[in-house]
Amino acid sequence: MASPASQGGRPRQPSLAQLRAFAAVAEHLHFREAAAEIGMSQPALSGAVSALEETLGVQLLERTTRKVLLSPAGERVAARARTVLEAVGDLLEEAEAARAPFTGVLRLGVIPTVAPYLLPAVLRLVHDTYPALDLQVHEEQTASLLEGLAQGRLDLLLLAVPLGVPQVAELPLFDEDFVLVAPKEHWLGGRGDIPRQALKELDLLLLDEGHCLRDQALDICREAGRDENTPVTTSAAGLSTLVQLVAGGLGVTLLPRTALRVETGRNDQLTTGYFADPAPSRTIALAMRTGAARQEEFEEFARALRDALRGLPVRIATD
Repeated sequence: MASPASQGGRPRQPSLAQLRAFAAVAEHLHFREAAAEIGMSQPALSGAVSALEETLGVQLLERTTRKVLLSPAGERVAARARTVLEAVGDLLEEAEAARAPFTGVLRLGVIPTVAPYLLPAVLRLVHDTYPALDLQVHEEQTASLLEGLAQGRLDLLLLAVPLGVPQVAELPLFDEDFVLVAPKEHWLGGRGDIPRQALKELDLLLLDEGHCLRDQALDICREAGRDENTPVTTSAAGLSTLVQLVAGGLGVTLLPRTALRVETGRNDQLTTGYFADPAPSRTIALAMRTGAARQEEFEEFARALRDALRGLPVRIATD
């Protein structure tokens, strides 16, 4: 068979109609059945397959009066054609999702010190308000989330800010205070006016390296005048473990207000204390790539999420 025809020195490209026609014939090995499946007449189907053979410069089918067979080249091209048609279908689905906000996949990254306490509200919001949205949640530490956002693996992040990262836009949701959690008989338990300076000499328990909450707690301690050389002898991988260590009398820790009820509500060996104003706090926000194609959708999602979080002990941000 002749080599593919060209225009202006460039090989002609097969059309999607030709690929669909050939893929249908390759599946059914029968022109009439293939034509019925894709809604073409038999002459049109046969013409499309012949045009594809001419374009590619290879014989794809062996035609006899009784049956149709794939040539060796046809078998290889059929597999490629199916891959191309599936990719085109995915592309059309993505375009449809872009035309219809809050449909398709939303890959949300969440830090571990937020996920257990805010996800119930996030999931209710999506279920009740955006039922066509396919929410996929990824719990990771901040550095991993930012890497995933930059690489396109994640679409939106729920984490503590400020991040100070170029090309990342932040949509603040709320501010929340930190609370001191201590063993049951601790002298600061039950107080509502703890000065930050009290952190200077306490046995402080922190999360492991890599958690932003650890860095925030250390910043608070430095602001309170705590010597940077004062050792932190024990650390934990998660807040639940940290609270258990406190209950065991190993020291005190700082918890964000949203985590307090979940982590301390069932343990009678703990006491809490609140700091004098202005209490140390953190800001929780959604983060997205600057200029993201779904920016308007994410901004609307942030507004809806703020409303959904109003029952929490936090200070909701304004637009």
